[in-house]
Amino acid sequence: MNWERRVQLAAHPVLYPLVRGAGRIGPVVRIPGVGVLVSDAALAKEVLTDPHRFTKTGPGSSADLWTPVVGPTVLLNMEGDVHTTLRRKLSGLFTTRSVAELCARVAEEPMKRLRDDLAAGRPVDLVTVVRHLVGAVICELVGLDPTEAVRAHAAGAAITSMVRLGRPTLTPEQVRRSRAALARLTRPAATAYAAGDPATVPGRMRELGLTEQEALGAVAAFVLTGTETLVSYVPRLVALLHDAGWLDRVAADRSRVDDVVAEALRVTVPSPVMLRSVTTGTSVGKVRVRAGDRVVIATISAAKGRHPFDPDRPHSPAVRQVWFGAGAHFCLGMPLANAEIRAVLNAVLDSAPLSIVDRKAARRVLLPGYERLVLRRA
Repeated sequence: MNWERRVQLAAHPVLYPLVRGAGRIGPVVRIPGVGVLVSDAALAKEVLTDPHRFTKTGPGSSADLWTPVVGPTVLLNMEGDVHTTLRRKLSGLFTTRSVAELCARVAEEPMKRLRDDLAAGRPVDLVTVVRHLVGAVICELVGLDPTEAVRAHAAGAAITSMVRLGRPTLTPEQVRRSRAALARLTRPAATAYAAGDPATVPGRMRELGLTEQEALGAVAAFVLTGTETLVSYVPRLVALLHDAGWLDRVAADRSRVDDVVAEALRVTVPSPVMLRSVTTGTSVGKVRVRAGDRVVIATISAAKGRHPFDPDRPHSPAVRQVWFGAGAHFCLGMPLANAEIRAVLNAVLDSAPLSIVDRKAARRVLLPGYERLVLRRA
C-alpha cells in the first residue's frame, strides 16, 4: 500500500473507502446520514458555480458549522452581494506582490533554520517546520508576536479538529470551546484594528474600509482555512516527490515546480470535501435533489480520479484548480497558500539530495496528513 493511501486511511478508515467507493458507483450518489455525494469534477464545478441553487448558507452547509463560532460576516458563510462586497474589500491583501512580501518576511528565519539543519546533516521533522511557519503567518495576520506561532497554530487546529462529515453542526460544548480558541487570536486582532497601524494586517483591513466585525471575521476565516490545510499538504507534497523519484529532478530543474505543486494538490486534495445546501428542487447529474438537501462535493474523488501522481500528465479543464473551489467562492487565500508552499519547497529543494528517514501518518484527524515526516540529507 502506498503512503498516500495510508495517510488517507489513517485519518478516515471508514469514510475514505466509503467516499471513494461511492465515486465508483456513480458520479452522484445519495448516502443516508451524509448527503448527496458528488464525485465528478464537471458536476462539482457546476454546483460550486451556481449559488442560486446551491448555497453555503442553508441547512447542512458550511454555515451550519461556522456561523455559531465566528458569526455571520465571514466569507465562509456568506452569499450574494454582501459576499461580493467583502471579498472585494479583502482582495488587496492577497495580491501576488503583497503575499510574497508577507511570506518572505515571515518565512525568512524558519526557512534559514531548515536549510542550516539539513546542510549540517541533522534530521528535520517537516511537519513541525510547516506548523511553525503556518503559526507565524497567523501571528502576522492577527497581530500576535511571532514567538506565539505554536500557540496560534494550536488554536486553529483545535477548532478544525472538532469537525466531522457525518455531523452537520458542532455541539454546544464544541461551539463554546471553538469560540474560546478563536478568541485567543481575535483579541490581538481587535487591538491591532483599533490601533489602525497599516503595518499590521488588521490595521490594513481598517484602511481598506472593513468594519471591525468584517475584519475579525476575515481573520477567523484565515485561521480556519489556512492552518491545517497547509500542514496536511506540504509534507505530503515532499513525500510524493521523494517516493516518485521527482525530488532530485525538480531540484535540478526548478521550471517544474508549478507542475509538481499542482499535481500533488490533485492527488492529495487537502480539502477533501466541500459542502453546499440545495435551495430549490433541481437535479445534480441524474439525481433529483430537494430544497434543504445537503450536497457533499467529494473533491478527493473529483480531482484524484484513478490516476497516480504524474506531473507530466496535463490536467483536464474540469479538474484544474478544483481543490481551491470555483466561482464566487474560489479560495481568496490561494496566493498566500502558494507563497507558503513555495517557501518550504524551495528550502527543501535547496537542500537536496534528501531521504525520508522516518514517517508516521496522523490518525483520526479531519484533514489527512503526516504526524511526522523526518528528512535528512542523503
